[in-house]
Amino acid sequence: MKKSIQDINQKIKKGEATILTAEEVTRLVMDGEEPTVEDIDVVTTGTCGIMSGTAAIFHLPVAEPGSFKKAGNITLNGVPGFPGPCPNEWLGSVDLMVYGTSHSITDPQYGGGFLFKDLLQGEEIEIIVEDIDGNLIRSSASLDEFGTAQMIGTRFAFKNYTAFINPTPESVSSIFNAVDMDGPFKGISFSGCGELNPLQNDPQLNSIRKGTRLLINNSEGLFIGTGTRSSPEKPNMMITADMKDMDPHYLGGFRTGAGPEVYNSVATAIPILDEEILQKTFIKNEDIKLPIADIRGRHSVLSQTTYEVWRNVDERPTYEQELCQKCGTCLVEERCPTRAFQKHELNTVRCFGCGMCAYSCPFGTFQMKRGHVTIDWKGQGKELEVSCRQSDIKRARELARELKNRIEKGEFLLNP
Repeated sequence: MKKSIQDINQKIKKGEATILTAEEVTRLVMDGEEPTVEDIDVVTTGTCGIMSGTAAIFHLPVAEPGSFKKAGNITLNGVPGFPGPCPNEWLGSVDLMVYGTSHSITDPQYGGGFLFKDLLQGEEIEIIVEDIDGNLIRSSASLDEFGTAQMIGTRFAFKNYTAFINPTPESVSSIFNAVDMDGPFKGISFSGCGELNPLQNDPQLNSIRKGTRLLINNSEGLFIGTGTRSSPEKPNMMITADMKDMDPHYLGGFRTGAGPEVYNSVATAIPILDEEILQKTFIKNEDIKLPIADIRGRHSVLSQTTYEVWRNVDERPTYEQELCQKCGTCLVEERCPTRAFQKHELNTVRCFGCGMCAYSCPFGTFQMKRGHVTIDWKGQGKELEVSCRQSDIKRARELARELKNRIEKGEFLLNP
């Protein structure tokens, strides 16, 4: 049986379409069922994790027209931006680009990802412009005062990632772990949402094409092509959306051993037009390979596991407050990538589910099943506990369900 996009859209408009998340489809298959093209019309996918290729294009007011000719440098809450290309000569406003991975010049623990979240939460930010004559202009603004706020993802949602371990006794600083990674073999850090991930369910980009609508941080956006460093074996997505429509719950800053990074959430809808498309959505975590590399370089692949690391784990930690020793220097507060643990309180909204708290606290104050991996190391099996998850399965599931709900309500149609 074959269906068309038009057929599915008609069913969506009538409220008759059957929409499942990718995980729901996989559960059916694992339970021994054999869904057909007649049974399912749309499968929604989702992912959330560090996405370094994040940039924002802003146009914002700075001062009264005529007060300065052109911006030479600019910072937003200390995070450097890149003025231009439009000079906006004598207009008192600035066009600029800000990278999600940029680090504040005043606070090494603050960066573009944290700035974007603050903007989406409605906070007023500090703007400092140095014009081409060396004069400083100070002002402040909130996102609703920006003329333009457009996110560009140059490489989002890789189909497959690499996990990392440190086989050496020296700690190693890297963006691939929340703190300097201890060794030897003190844990494993990984990214990717496995069977829920968009490109695991559409690896040849048969459904995700230029102009395909999707959700970025809950804002309706577009797939504009494959991203930088994309390849047929390891594709990724270049996408864009209006930041003013984004939900701050789905993006933010994430501190790593090499400074602050940025995380985002993406959801896509796969129209089930034929059996081949449907079969791709049957993929299971246990079938998806996850290479394990030396933290000192992705080129140095040492072993391999699968995304079974997502099976039977906790989405979030539990905080056993009575076990807290109120240490003078709290390792968890010091290390928490999203600053979710402050002053002996866990902010479950800010929490990313990375597991760094449970890994770091020596008193068992934080309990969390993070998963284990057994690797072959020089002919012997070595079991490692996951020390850091740089993807958030909870937010990925939430956004996949949000897209499913929008389609069920007829609020999101598929591209013809």
